[in-house]
Amino acid sequence: MDSVYPEALEAPPHFNFATDVIDRMARERPEAPALWWVSAASGSEQRFNFRELAALSCQAANLLRANGVRRGDRVLLMLPRVPQWWIAMLGLIRMGAVPVPTTLLLTPREVDYRLTSARASAIIASPDAAAKVDDYNGTRLLVGGERPGWTDFDQGLRQASESFPGERTLSGDPGILYFTSATTGDPKMVLHTQASYGLGHRLTGQLWLDLGPDDVHWNLSDLGWAKAAWSSLYGPWLMGACVFALDAPGKLDAALTLNTLASFPITTWCAPPTALRLIVRQDLSRWRFPHLRHCVSAGEPLNPELLHQWRQGTGLTLHEGYGQTETVVLVGNFRSLGQAVRPGSMGKATPGLTVALLDEQLREVPPGTEGEIAVRVKPHRPLGLFREYWLSPEEMTAHFRGDWYLTGDRATRDADGYFWFIGRSDDVIKSSGYRIGPFEVESVLLEHPAVLEAAVIGKPDPLRGQIVKAYVVLRSGIEPADELKATLQMHCKRLVANYKYPREVEFVPELPKTASGKTRHVALRQAAHA
Repeated sequence: MDSVYPEALEAPPHFNFATDVIDRMARERPEAPALWWVSAASGSEQRFNFRELAALSCQAANLLRANGVRRGDRVLLMLPRVPQWWIAMLGLIRMGAVPVPTTLLLTPREVDYRLTSARASAIIASPDAAAKVDDYNGTRLLVGGERPGWTDFDQGLRQASESFPGERTLSGDPGILYFTSATTGDPKMVLHTQASYGLGHRLTGQLWLDLGPDDVHWNLSDLGWAKAAWSSLYGPWLMGACVFALDAPGKLDAALTLNTLASFPITTWCAPPTALRLIVRQDLSRWRFPHLRHCVSAGEPLNPELLHQWRQGTGLTLHEGYGQTETVVLVGNFRSLGQAVRPGSMGKATPGLTVALLDEQLREVPPGTEGEIAVRVKPHRPLGLFREYWLSPEEMTAHFRGDWYLTGDRATRDADGYFWFIGRSDDVIKSSGYRIGPFEVESVLLEHPAVLEAAVIGKPDPLRGQIVKAYVVLRSGIEPADELKATLQMHCKRLVANYKYPREVEFVPELPKTASGKTRHVALRQAAHA
């Protein structure tokens, strides 16, 4: 695999991430560090090399099989950042079962919806998560405690054999299932094959994360989101790197994050803009990061001001990447390829993938023209793209048209091939015949020293169709006032075309967010319609 440049990736007839990647590492580099776990509460650490990880994943597979889990079964995982998450994930993958990673932030109703919709045969949960599970008849495995009706995962793991006899999985077998938030309605189920993520994330690990066997990679993302698969599992281990994990319950602690970066030999780091906005409020000059060489960000657009603040405070550049739960990295600022970062741009298309901007007739648009981001899937379906929206033919019809997979995101591309994000198709504002991307106006608002967060939507207007309305969260110590609204409007008029400035500004204590931390523009639009 090491000799294969990502552009040439093809799925073999059989593939299994646990047997073809982890077991291979265990044979070739048995003592190399694979997982480095640290508890923020106690300071305790656990380290696992690839040989140990391979053995533990066999034990997990045997434990799961002994408790009735079979190949093809969906198994919900609701665990904090503990080593058992990685061990359980690898055990499920090894045996051909389908992990369904889920965040701990869900309510009991949301947990029940996922168990029912995924037709899950088992759940692996922490004590806090287990308390949210009520009327469920499947297999229940508990990590880190005891509870009536639940099997002790840790005890069962210790007693299980380190040898797992199992049939090899096909590359096209179901591999992992994620729930991803829809603009409206219930979350969709995104089904990947064994190879689409398990091998396809070679593009992510090599090109975007720029990883190698000597790297220690830390990703801040919640383990319930696909970004964890990108950056905490498949991407790093495909490249033989060590995954670093800090178990720090609760909201992000910016100082703790910076202390961790400074204290441990972390060489590469991934943080979403939501976290970075809190981190750059610290006095970054207080910290030095002697080992850190490469920083990436994804999950939502990276505002130029945020990139500037991080670079100014640390001397390091943030490299944005774009993709979805449905994909591997599609567009990125690829340091590994020597690409220069253009602030505000998502970067260039991933080598080996045909990423285009299309109009409503599926025609490619010229440079500088807005279009929907799409991936060519015919005549050859690229590795790294999901198999289907499971049990949702209407979503498949909406997103697969002609030779393309349509992402639902809109962007422009300049003459040099750099993509510039505009927004979700439903987020684009249409005012007096103009089309306005909320991201551009939000970025300008964030440049003002009074603004901590901003979200921009289109509000219905009888004359213009829509007007631009901004919801603004002010920094601590700044008082809302009509004069400040006018100041922010003038600030925008100086930096963007006049038709884009927010004609309404509303100060709010916080913005509505999804469980993964993304701003819920749809909730703001609904409030504006009320």
